[in-house]
Amino acid sequence: MTDLPHEERRPLRVRLALYDLDAVTLLLVPAALFVAALFVYPFFYGFFLSFQPKAGDWLANYRKFFSDPFLYDTIEATLRLAIPATLINVLISIPVALRVRLMTRRRILTTLLVVPLTLGTVLIAEGLLTYLGPQGWFNRILSLVGIGQVRLVHNYTGVMLSLILSGFPFTFLLTLSHLTGIDPSLEQAAATLGAKARARFRYILMPLLAQGLAINLCLSFVQTFSVFPSAVLLGSPAGATRVISIAAYQAAYEQYDASMASAIAMIMGFVQLFVVALILTGRGFVYRGAVGSGKG
Repeated sequence: MTDLPHEERRPLRVRLALYDLDAVTLLLVPAALFVAALFVYPFFYGFFLSFQPKAGDWLANYRKFFSDPFLYDTIEATLRLAIPATLINVLISIPVALRVRLMTRRRILTTLLVVPLTLGTVLIAEGLLTYLGPQGWFNRILSLVGIGQVRLVHNYTGVMLSLILSGFPFTFLLTLSHLTGIDPSLEQAAATLGAKARARFRYILMPLLAQGLAINLCLSFVQTFSVFPSAVLLGSPAGATRVISIAAYQAAYEQYDASMASAIAMIMGFVQLFVVALILTGRGFVYRGAVGSGKG
């Protein structure tokens, strides 16, 4: 009988270990199958469906989108909401997180700040309609003091307020986690050398926080770019707040054109990827050193 090669005589466990595979690694298989079933397969299905229009050649959907101002203007309308909301949320989260991380009872304040995250965008939108609407308590108080009513809903302002309220807790938690991961001895050492608070933030905290803020910007932007309930309930779906997700919804459920809806969804995804790539590319200009700043 011919002897088997030395590699084939080894136990399966040993052969898998040569490829950095063990029992613990194999536990990732169910998760990978879950992700493939719910995310990877739908993405590729929608991608190929977008090239199967009801009429015309395989690029008809994309040609229709970029030739119709009523459709391609939704990209600008969405960016006009997503970019300012993202920047406001991230910029406000920095001073708040700086203050909260020094508090002894920060769990209480953190819990209060993240409450809007548990409410959901629809409930936040309903609350803003109730309190900031024409008959809400805010406009009633303004009328009583003689200022007059201010329109804060069913326009750009209403959607922006909703995006800030619903997105700030998320960005705050990410910023706080990055800040608490920075070794406080670095600031203490700078303070003993005479560095003021502003200098410590500029030359120590900000460079170490830049990498985390870039990820924070990416995640916050993706969240705000996919705005839909707020744009419908608090905005003007046929006007200034007709975002790209509304265009996709109308193509799918009003025009019953799944192929066109898939094309719009693909364009939406590529715009998000483009902005995320810009952010990740730009973070290298802020800080190019090591990112290992954790405690201990």
